[in-house]
Amino acid sequence: MAAMWVFGYGSLIWKAGFHHDDRLVGFIKDYRRVFYQGSTDHRGTPEYPGRTVTLEPAPGELCWGVAYKVSRKEDQEVALTYLEVREKQYDKKEYVDFFTKETWGSSAAVTGVMVQIVHAEGPSGPNRDYLFNLEKTLLQMGKKIPPVNFIL
Repeated sequence: MAAMWVFGYGSLIWKAGFHHDDRLVGFIKDYRRVFYQGSTDHRGTPEYPGRTVTLEPAPGELCWGVAYKVSRKEDQEVALTYLEVREKQYDKKEYVDFFTKETWGSSAAVTGVMVQIVHAEGPSGPNRDYLFNLEKTLLQMGKKIPPVNFIL
């Protein structure tokens, strides 16, 4: 059986939650990370949803993250089951090319959802911790991306 690779661009960067054989830092092209996903189960509540990142098509841009290699069939099944629960608000899976060497620059449009991120809190903790963990982990990966580039 061929290895399965999972691309993490949000909390999967610092908290995979499944067994993996390898972890590579890299990026995908023509997508950007945006705080469009409402979170009522992890980073907010139904009364005050938090925000987590999702991807949207963005020609010419890139999104840094990590790719996890899952080799064993049993580990793949466990990872997919885990991700189906964790990422239940997503209805789409995509195959993307993953790159480990930067060849492009990136830019992002900026609008605000910061007030929501600052105030929302759910069972997984404050929404702002999600933002801070995302930035911290990207910096640890050597990817200095201004926080304002995350916010839409």
